[in-house]
Amino acid sequence: MGEYTHIIHSFEPIYNENSRVLILGSLPSVKSREERFYYGHPRNRFWKVTATLVGKPVPVTTEEKKAFLLDSRIAVWDVIAECDIIGSSDASIKNVKAADISVITALCPDIAIFANGGTASALYDRHILPITERPAVRLPSTSPANAAWSTERLTEEWKRVLLPVLFHN
Repeated sequence: MGEYTHIIHSFEPIYNENSRVLILGSLPSVKSREERFYYGHPRNRFWKVTATLVGKPVPVTTEEKKAFLLDSRIAVWDVIAECDIIGSSDASIKNVKAADISVITALCPDIAIFANGGTASALYDRHILPITERPAVRLPSTSPANAAWSTERLTEEWKRVLLPVLFHN
């Protein structure tokens, strides 16, 4: 199966004072860590789903992705600040140190928090919820490992949950 590697999350959260939703993944995949930005695996559907959600073109470069997120009022980070993991296997994650999301919630006190997938949701509930006392809504994962959900089905569910928050006021 491979050997454990200790990973320290190496890129900053994306947010600003206009952010309305915070989407938390678990930890960047090997491919995302190589790309040095969120959702870097070419088969991850995050960018397609969120672009469709807000009616904008799918961003390609890191700079386009940052601008897209900020313009769309979407903040992005991960639950894990550091951990031990085998490759990109969420199932292998151990020795978790959680991210301190207070830097985002202090600037955006009314931000709604969402977890991208079951692992992010479970880790949030275990490590961050007891500190923030702010529940995160679990969204179906955009990961290619979530093959049971088509891109269309993911988009519809994300729209149902996120659009009312993004476009309220």
